Amino acid sequence: MTKIDKSTGKRPLQKRWWLACVVIVLAGVAAGCEVDDETTSLEDLLEIEEAVVADDTTLEDEDAAEPDEEASEEEIEEEDVTDEDIVEDESDSEESEEVAKDEDVETDDEEEIPTDYTSALSRAKSYSDMMHMSKTGLYDQLISEYGDKFSVEAAQYAVDHLEVDWNDNALKKAQTYSDTMHMSKGGLFDQLTSEYGEQFTAEQAQYAVDNVNADWNENALQKARSYQESMDMSPAAIRDQLISEYGEQFTAEQADYAIENLD
Repeated sequence: MTKIDKSTGKRPLQKRWWLACVVIVLAGVAAGCEVDDETTSLEDLLEIEEAVVADDTTLEDEDAAEPDEEASEEEIEEEDVTDEDIVEDESDSEESEEVAKDEDVETDDEEEIPTDYTSALSRAKSYSDMMHMSKTGLYDQLISEYGDKFSVEAAQYAVDHLEVDWNDNALKKAQTYSDTMHMSKGGLFDQLTSEYGEQFTAEQAQYAVDNVNADWNENALQKARSYQESMDMSPAAIRDQLISEYGEQFTAEQADYAIENLD
């Protein structure tokens, strides 16, 4: 590598052979020129040499500087790409860990559910679908020694995880009582909420009696005929039974309709 004079910033002339050649050529040209052409002199040659040296130095300095700039740009790009890759890798890693945790929790939950719990849930669904029982009624049936004899834990799990509309169950049960037993509105409500009956909540029972498809006058008449045919009761006694709060709980108007239409 050619050394540069630190004081002048230029290369030594003795080590620049190509420059010497240029000077010799120029000298020859100057010698061949006419005497009156004094413009090409030694001073001119020296100025040309200095210009060539300066241009050469500038080109080398620029060449030396450009790779550094390109290298810096490449380093910046590499740093940017590295940062983005790190963020993406960390995000992917966190998502993978979350998915793995969720899968582990689901697996643990499935493994922790005892068989008698799932059996109780299946049994409760059958009772609800076929008999339209209340939540409390289902629980009692599942733990009863005369029923299914499940543990209280299994029964509680079943009624808590059963997907059912309790209002709809109450309505269907009320419809059954109205169609088969011709009960009054008051009688239906008491039967649905009784601890010895269906054990629906008051709200569920009220929803049922408000939405059941029933003709209360016709129910009163059918109940009156039942008393007349099975117990040979008088019309007055039948009317009392129909309106009694301990009996059928029909209204006075409904009872009168029934008595007036008896055979």
